[in-house]
Amino acid sequence: MPYLDYAASAPLRAEALAAMLPLLQRPAANPSSQHGPGRAARAAVETAREQVAALVGAAPGEVVFTSGGTEADNLAVKGAVLARPEGARQLVCTAVEHHAVLDAAAWAEADAGARVALAPVDPAGRVDLERLAGLLEPGRTALVAVMAANNEVGTGQPVAAAAGLAHAAGAVLLCDAVQAAGLPGVDMGRDGIDLLALAAHKLGGPTGVGALVVRAGADLRPLLHGGGQERGLRSGTLPAAAIAGFGAAAAAALAERQAPGFAATLAGHRARLLAGLRALEPHLVVNGDPDAAAALPGLLSVRFPGRRAEDLLLLLDREGVACSAGSACASGAVTPSHVLLAMGRGPAEARETVRFSLGHASTEADVDAAVAAVRGALEVLAPQEAAR
Repeated sequence: MPYLDYAASAPLRAEALAAMLPLLQRPAANPSSQHGPGRAARAAVETAREQVAALVGAAPGEVVFTSGGTEADNLAVKGAVLARPEGARQLVCTAVEHHAVLDAAAWAEADAGARVALAPVDPAGRVDLERLAGLLEPGRTALVAVMAANNEVGTGQPVAAAAGLAHAAGAVLLCDAVQAAGLPGVDMGRDGIDLLALAAHKLGGPTGVGALVVRAGADLRPLLHGGGQERGLRSGTLPAAAIAGFGAAAAAALAERQAPGFAATLAGHRARLLAGLRALEPHLVVNGDPDAAAALPGLLSVRFPGRRAEDLLLLLDREGVACSAGSACASGAVTPSHVLLAMGRGPAEARETVRFSLGHASTEADVDAAVAAVRGALEVLAPQEAAR
């Protein structure tokens, strides 16, 4: 089955499974326990902490394990707001942030006295730094959220420049790096990032585990209270097996990034896919950065004029091709993508958009099978004027 939905969830890597199995097969042990099995589980957790830190240029002690990217974003947004006094709780987010950031910000506005401002983006989906700077209120802005690369269209963001603006205003910079942590990668020190959200399953690790990497000195209020695990920022018994799989996936992703040719191969698969789709539909429209080198190498968001994405996806699924209409977190939503609307697309254009995404196990055969399935789907679906 050609799988072209890595942006939703990457297949589990063999390295991650191998790291998890010994912990799943031995008697259960709490990593906080002092006996031998507990110490072994703790050792696996700390190894993974080092592997995750290495992936993003952080110190191991800065990695706080969570249940995934959504919890990491929520801890960052809500924790940063609650750590600030009333009157100094402004949040500035790009208009294309993941809903885990935007909805957490909406909560902060409704229930914690925060004020939220959305920084607009250009037609490629890149934040307008000048307008972002104009939204900041020195001494009152608590947090600025600028994702590393967009999960729907792949556009990379000027994170380092945004961090400089945030710091000048006395705020911390949150970077959702869920999509970009593997390729093209992020570096907290280089880019001036204070808070970094990660999810294991986007790297080929298991679902249900992620991390918020918290730069030393960044002030956060915890949202969960109990045993005081993870420096008191995230209480709860650590899932040692899942964390071990996360660490192994992070190490594998780092090795791929450093390997000569891997990024070029992935970009080549994307180019092959785009060429194949253009041959089928000359009026195809690519969403995101026109410079493929400045975006996620394996993600391709395209619009098929006159064809509804939901119809295309149904036919592709029948042929065994897995892809999506946008963020999988919004599956079933009847509203058009907030990302595409922020980029200036109309509702009808947003509903004609399909996202293909490739990753560590993708092959040319997957690409060619997907193109063949699209050919069959387009033959069935006659172009129509979508309701506007």
